[in-house]
Amino acid sequence: MSVLQSVKERKRKTKCMGEVKVIDREAYDGLKIDTKVELITTLIPIALMHVNELLVSEVKALAGERYSRKDESEKVYRYGSNPGSVHMAGQKVPIRVPRLRKPEGVEVTLDSYAALNGTGDIDEHLLKRVLYGISSRNYEAAAEAIPGAIGLSSSSVSRSFVKASAAKLKQFQERDLSSEDIVALFIDGKTFAQATMVVALGVTITGEKRFLGFVETDTENAQVLTPFLRSLIERGLDISQGLLVIIDGSKGLRAAVNKAFSKKALLQRCQWHKRENIVSYLPKREQDLWRKRLTNAYNRPTYQEALDALNKLHSELNELNQSAASSLAEGLEETLTLHRLGVYAVLGRSFKTTNCLESVNSLVEERCAKVDCWKNSKQRHRWLATALLDIEPRLYRVKGFKHLPKLREALKKELKIDDRPATEGVA
Repeated sequence: MSVLQSVKERKRKTKCMGEVKVIDREAYDGLKIDTKVELITTLIPIALMHVNELLVSEVKALAGERYSRKDESEKVYRYGSNPGSVHMAGQKVPIRVPRLRKPEGVEVTLDSYAALNGTGDIDEHLLKRVLYGISSRNYEAAAEAIPGAIGLSSSSVSRSFVKASAAKLKQFQERDLSSEDIVALFIDGKTFAQATMVVALGVTITGEKRFLGFVETDTENAQVLTPFLRSLIERGLDISQGLLVIIDGSKGLRAAVNKAFSKKALLQRCQWHKRENIVSYLPKREQDLWRKRLTNAYNRPTYQEALDALNKLHSELNELNQSAASSLAEGLEETLTLHRLGVYAVLGRSFKTTNCLESVNSLVEERCAKVDCWKNSKQRHRWLATALLDIEPRLYRVKGFKHLPKLREALKKELKIDDRPATEGVA
């Protein structure tokens, strides 16, 4: 065997899950009822039979009956067949595709084959399986194998996943936000695949959670985050009726929100992060006690009650640990925004912390834990966008969502937003 022949042999596809069986209508009609039931249960032979019938029907419509005399009006001729494939159950199954030609040698495309070959859902099926933990190496063994299936090698699966996840990333980045009536926005940065990703999660007026975007950054600094937040507005995020923004207390995030949203947003500092920052200055033996005391103070139902309780704790901390007292005083008003708006009793559970995003982070980790090697930024972006789009439909509405219109009205009042139509003149 020559070197050229041996190379050609190696290039041939060998990943084939057995021999594909195709039956025709006559053979099917002649089968016993038990055999028909068995075939219907597996569906694949029946599907291939109908695929074959569909192709043959189109060939007859274009080229007439086989071996029939041609008249002058018939301009299409049979020309053998080519190997092809159709998508079934998320996998590619090889078939023979009839060829047709015109007298001048131009190939005629079969519309039925183009539809069967080009609209399969293999990428979506494969994307879900890889996202939920089946590695490219083990895909062939773990996937639901169809006799004769092709394209299940690790390299083929990897290429298909890259293509499918790139499409998800494009979909995520280009989503129109103008149709979403967002009343609150969670922003938080977390470590993802050796990088920091800042994710924006919006809450609609009816309580649904929507991922609006993310940005990769070394630190949560205003220089990066301000353009990111402005890009959300460019994509249609409406802040004209006011927005409650929940953050962990990062100075960069705070500065970015103030710059990007101007006077259309109020900040709610995460009470959990504030509490943990305060107690970190105290001896370990006293931390649990002060956690409870701070939590009880924040849980007072009205603004004045919570403020009085926290001021009392501040006085005690001044004697015990001035660094802890300074931490409590820093940004104190921003931790009480929900109290000041008068909605803490009904919406505090959902908006007093960044827990909405904390729970999302664990779901993302579940879907990306199998990745052993993160190669570049493109890979991180593809995986994160794919994971977020998969998670989004599974998220519950926020607790107390029926009171979100009350939050909106309180935001308008606090921000002095007047949405009444302007009068054209004085009577």
